[in-house]
Amino acid sequence: MDHSFMPVMKALKNHKHKNSVSFHVPGHKNGLLGPWMDLSFDVTELTGLDDLHAPEECIAEAENMLSDVYKTVESKFLINGSTIGNLAMILGTLSKGDTVFVQRNCHKSVLNALKMAEAFLVFLAPDVDERTQTATLISVETLQEAYAAYPNSKAVIFTYPTYYGMTGSFQELAIMAKSHGSWVLVDEAHGAHFRANGKGVPMSALQLGADIVVQSAHKMLPAMTMGAYLHIQSERIDRGRIHFYLQALQSSSPSYPIMASLDYARSYLALYTEKDHAYSMDVKKRIVQLLESKGFICITVDDPYKLLVRVEGLTGYNVQELFEAVGVYIELADPCQVLLVFPLLKAGEVLFEEYAAGKLSVLQVKGEKEAVSFPRDFQSERVSVLALPYNEHSCYRKTAVSFEEAAGEVSAEMIIPYPPGIPLVMEGERISSGHIQMIQWLMEQGSRFHGGSGLNEQKIVVFRKES
Repeated sequence: MDHSFMPVMKALKNHKHKNSVSFHVPGHKNGLLGPWMDLSFDVTELTGLDDLHAPEECIAEAENMLSDVYKTVESKFLINGSTIGNLAMILGTLSKGDTVFVQRNCHKSVLNALKMAEAFLVFLAPDVDERTQTATLISVETLQEAYAAYPNSKAVIFTYPTYYGMTGSFQELAIMAKSHGSWVLVDEAHGAHFRANGKGVPMSALQLGADIVVQSAHKMLPAMTMGAYLHIQSERIDRGRIHFYLQALQSSSPSYPIMASLDYARSYLALYTEKDHAYSMDVKKRIVQLLESKGFICITVDDPYKLLVRVEGLTGYNVQELFEAVGVYIELADPCQVLLVFPLLKAGEVLFEEYAAGKLSVLQVKGEKEAVSFPRDFQSERVSVLALPYNEHSCYRKTAVSFEEAAGEVSAEMIIPYPPGIPLVMEGERISSGHIQMIQWLMEQGSRFHGGSGLNEQKIVVFRKES
């Protein structure tokens, strides 16, 4: 296929060149009422522009080209982010009461989908990489232990790679899951670029045994926010069921600019060469050298497009402040470090490096503090289940209690530091003193949370039996 061709983009350009008068939605009328930005591509399902929910023309062609790049049975555009992909993937494969293994460090959308599916969750604790101080994938031993206790697991849901770019031994884990008859479902939100040509780029889960993979194209590829892909890699998957949930959960008024950007991102990746990758790595190398010359500690991870940066004696939140003071905004900060995400540059694209180097040249390590004391991430049991399964939640009332009272109670809400969006406390999980300690420390550092509606009042919502 000629991957320089972008069928959705071409269809939109053809429509734009008609200079038509809009008597249709959206209300900005081809951008006439929104001169502050180019809205001429923000149209609706008009003649020649196809329909995301029943594609037969340009969108169907674009999705076929996407499938060709990733070598899948079928690939679909998502215009409501990987969140919708995870929901469709899980609801389209699991039924009420199915046992499913899920990494403890999964994204909240995975847990929301499992709650909607009314599945029986078995949490698998990930390993912790000492060098990066981040959670990685589960170990082979943990998966073996899980199957010994729950041999009839319908699926294993992996997060590959992690937000920090760690990959682990995914292929070995996928082989084990398939040998037990489980679906291999993968949230690969941060790995859409793993099909790129280049030395040192990890392989996609699609190449390593996954049945369904969801990717956030907007995270690592040049697509608009909320642009994502869903890939089906197994002929045994009930594709009709997946299609139902995609059309049921996604907007019935899909964004053409997002779809066009997904078309563009596919073309960009397909035409990305080893030379482009080598150039991108050279740019990264020079930026690392610049940071290290100023006293920053740079730590590489499995994904070569990500970099962890630390300063001895400072928290990641302190380091974030240093970067933002010179106009450099990083992906996330945690207690140890900040995460930088590098772009997939085409050879010779100098603007990014010039702009970044200009900002970073005035970056300074200021006022090193004494060694930072913070609670280490406490370890859960390798294999565990919720203290109160989802299907029993409706039998209990919810009440907010103080942090002191909450220890030992069952949480009635997810508490999620954001980013990275990985729940610290699960809904239905028994709250430990370690949870409370970590929440308090993160709040002191200025962390933001999703969930935890009463945290500012030093309270957590818990389940209590009806009296």
